[in-house]
Amino acid sequence: MIDSVLTAAAPAKVNLLLRVLAREQSGYHGIETVFCRIGLADEVTVTTTEPSAGIQLEVDGPDLGPPEKNLAFRAAEAVINATGRRFGLQVRLRKRIPVGGGLGGGSSDAATVLELANRLAGNPIPRAELLHFASRLGADVPFLLSGASLALAWGHGERLLRLPPLPPAPLLLVVPPVRVSTVEAYGWVDEARQNAAARGALALDLDSVSRWSDVARMAGNDFESAVFGREPSVRDAFEAVARTRPLLCRMTGTGSTIFAVYRTPVDRDDATMMLGKKHGLVLPTETA
Repeated sequence: MIDSVLTAAAPAKVNLLLRVLAREQSGYHGIETVFCRIGLADEVTVTTTEPSAGIQLEVDGPDLGPPEKNLAFRAAEAVINATGRRFGLQVRLRKRIPVGGGLGGGSSDAATVLELANRLAGNPIPRAELLHFASRLGADVPFLLSGASLALAWGHGERLLRLPPLPPAPLLLVVPPVRVSTVEAYGWVDEARQNAAARGALALDLDSVSRWSDVARMAGNDFESAVFGREPSVRDAFEAVARTRPLLCRMTGTGSTIFAVYRTPVDRDDATMMLGKKHGLVLPTETA
């Protein structure tokens, strides 16, 4: 096992739909969301080492803070502990997904480490237990571990229904130069709801998530109004992207990334030129 190595892509995600439910006694909120995997991805390499080496984390990209707080480090720790600490792990992240933009980069890194570390150990951890580890790491991690292109998730993201994939489509990401705190964003939603009317019903079926035109009518994100009211640059980016006439334009997660789906790659590339760099980093990619 010593010095075995595996490398894999860790893809980003967007939320085509994101509804925030009531705050629970635990302090957490339930959610209902439709996750979609996209082409933009980090690269994760996991190498087994001597047990005495423990866990080593290397990042090719922005500073992600203390290693022990990184989700990829915690994923490696979960596998090592579950397999009796018979080996150490060196984890290298080559970051391409913008950090703190709601694209799930850290969650995808963690999901990929769970998968690769378990394979290097000979797959001793059953899939169901890996998913349990994923749910403890974060709401996006189970989906990104599942391998699904599209899924409906609820609870805290740990309950998943895999959906048939949508047709691949050109996608544009605009990442404003601000980070939105997840904790603050939930607080803003709670504050806005104190005097709000009851929310309307939502009915989903396979037909409503099988074509991009139908997804566009269903799509929404409960964080948008709260974030737009406090971060004008995110609102401005959304409005600018919407003017490029995409099929679908939304914010993903708690922000700040805006994503747009286009009919053709030419439409996406024209939008890229129109937007320039005024509203932040612009990344052309595609849905997976």
